[in-house]
Amino acid sequence: MKSVRFRFAGLIAGFAALSFLAVAAGAAPAKNSAPAPAPANANKPAQPSETKEFGDWSVRCYPATSATPCEMIELLVNKKSGRRVLGVLLVYNQARNQNLLQIAVPLGVMLQNGAVLGSDTYTSGVMHFRLCDMQGCYVVAPLDNDAVKAIGQATKAEVRIVSTEGKNFNITFSLNGFTAAYNALLDLTRQKSPAAPSTEQSH
Repeated sequence: MKSVRFRFAGLIAGFAALSFLAVAAGAAPAKNSAPAPAPANANKPAQPSETKEFGDWSVRCYPATSATPCEMIELLVNKKSGRRVLGVLLVYNQARNQNLLQIAVPLGVMLQNGAVLGSDTYTSGVMHFRLCDMQGCYVVAPLDNDAVKAIGQATKAEVRIVSTEGKNFNITFSLNGFTAAYNALLDLTRQKSPAAPSTEQSH
């Protein structure tokens, strides 16, 4: 989990704090606009060693040895301000055979309501916020293979949140390229992550 928190800390360092008015103004997928994730205390952001684009999704891998060396990510930006209003990121841990979903939303959310990922083929349970900082609030939750498959078959998806004023907001994001990006994420992670520890005992 340490490596995932490292990657997530980099993601939240790149998000600007936004009001819900900015969210409501509309957003669009960001293209080649986001710096690579990096630890919050790093002087210089880590740069990906490999980046591939699949529709509105990007797959990025980093040179550091990690259980999750690669990520697939979609960033939404406000069309007028150019600021990010949503980040949806997925990593795959080969050793645990586990997907982890990471979502960043603006400040001003009702924390106890959590966030829900919904589509026309899949709806998550309530995902609790892991932390908030000056840039926003963040969810980290496992996402099983059936859920990933269902999302890949959907035509639309959204993150549902509630503001501190009690207003419901559904932030829609694109699934264009999702399945191709996920397949690339699996392949690249298997190539670049450390081998899983052997369960065989030596004689």
